Amino acid sequence: MANHFETSKPIYLQIVDTIFQTIVRGEIKPGEKLPSVREMAIQSGVNPNTIQRSYAEMERMGVVETKRGQGTFVTERKTIVDELKQTMQTEVIGQFIKNMEELGITKQQIIAALQEYLKEGEEK
Repeated sequence: MANHFETSKPIYLQIVDTIFQTIVRGEIKPGEKLPSVREMAIQSGVNPNTIQRSYAEMERMGVVETKRGQGTFVTERKTIVDELKQTMQTEVIGQFIKNMEELGITKQQIIAALQEYLKEGEEK
């Protein structure tokens, strides 16, 4: 896990986002154990209290479950993971659209540019 953090967002939330991305990509599967708080703190170069806060936030959201004496595990409820993926997708698309509109690009131009971009990607 990279320890390059943005100043505009709390570090614990950036860690949550990073873990969510690994879950959505399938790198961490439902039911799989997350690294211990200490291990994750070392990997990310932050205080263990920050990791504990990240894990608590993810548990509050229902994405992970802590089993006393065993550790923290990704929920086995596939619907939660599917909802997480959909939410993250919507956020990324929303930010992209906002950025494009700030550049003065219309929705029709965005669609045309995306189609062209994806077409070029298929040809490569």
